Amino acid sequence: METFDHYLDKYAELAIRVGLNVQKDQTVVIMTPISCAEFVRKLTKKAYEAGAKDVVIDWDDDEVKALRLKHAPESTLREYPMWRANGLEEMAKNDAAFLQIYAPNSDLLKDVDPERVAISSKTAATAREGFLNYMRNNQVSWLMVSYPTAEWSAKVFPNLSEADRVKKLWEQIFKLTRVDKEDPVAAWNEHIETLTGKQNMLNSKKYKQLHFKAEGTDLYIELAPKHQWVAAGSETEKGVFFIPNIPTEEVFTMPAKTGTNGTVRSTLPLSYQGSLIDGFSLTFEHGKVVKATAEVGQEVLNKMLDMDEGSRYLGEVALVPYDSPISNSGLIYYNTLFDENASCHIALGNSYPFTIEGGTSMSLEELNQNGFNKSLIHVDFMIGSADMAIDGLSEDGTREPLFRNGNWV
Repeated sequence: METFDHYLDKYAELAIRVGLNVQKDQTVVIMTPISCAEFVRKLTKKAYEAGAKDVVIDWDDDEVKALRLKHAPESTLREYPMWRANGLEEMAKNDAAFLQIYAPNSDLLKDVDPERVAISSKTAATAREGFLNYMRNNQVSWLMVSYPTAEWSAKVFPNLSEADRVKKLWEQIFKLTRVDKEDPVAAWNEHIETLTGKQNMLNSKKYKQLHFKAEGTDLYIELAPKHQWVAAGSETEKGVFFIPNIPTEEVFTMPAKTGTNGTVRSTLPLSYQGSLIDGFSLTFEHGKVVKATAEVGQEVLNKMLDMDEGSRYLGEVALVPYDSPISNSGLIYYNTLFDENASCHIALGNSYPFTIEGGTSMSLEELNQNGFNKSLIHVDFMIGSADMAIDGLSEDGTREPLFRNGNWV
């Protein structure tokens, strides 16, 4: 237990000091399921030690949410407590830092009508849009980390006992977040430097298009005219460096909204709003999904694509080598925070303004002129594989190999 507490302490320290980079006299908001209470207490202590003036806990409970989705009158699913949305937005306006603990249960809502889930999700996303824009524009520092729960660990290690599978998942998290290193901060600095090198190389190329080719995938993605590649970290408007996702292995940028054509097949399951979508294939024409099939979760996929006008267009394209720590673990995590860092991925829905030059200071009209996609959702799904080939195409049609056999050339 001493060893576990030692690593859990380092994990909390990494989240607060490196991921979120809490500043003196800053408010820290932790959004978390109640099942993560032990970790929340450690995070709270670390936040105060880092100089936070206050730590606000936004508790939630997945089981209670599931009961509401199953039994509440449909009319209440179209309502959202605006005091909650307004409170988050007000704290963001006052430069709070936001930490979300992500511990999904991909089977929680498998027996709930997808229409009811879609109504509730759209209602919440609409109500929280003002708050979410603070994060999408990097106006505040924010971070997402994960915490093993019995339900999640059972999905990853179904053949182990509950105690053993939770312990095994913790071991994986400590390893994949570099917490098991003697000096995790130094390990992260080295990792960021490596990713920044890829980011700088891609930004110097200024490719017009990327071509993805693998089994079931033949996809051309046009990049936004002023696109810029981003790696592990970002800076807030006040110049505070933070890392939004721990772990992270990606470099990513903005596709041009109407510039994606071809077909892509997912390579890992997608856990979305308490349901699983797997074995799915999307066909794009002029940026829009015109055909979507799934072996598992077809109705959930349809509801996701019909969330709003922008949900059928891409908002992100990310490159991750197949030879990466998460992929090499040989596990499927049923958790997008981990699985997206196992392979190249793309995201349906909202673009990030900071992935084009000057994007965070542009009006919505200016963003739209530069290929931006606006949506209530931003859903990453994995497309990378051991046979993935990616070429970069320049303005003059020159084609250069970027990935072969799933890895950087």
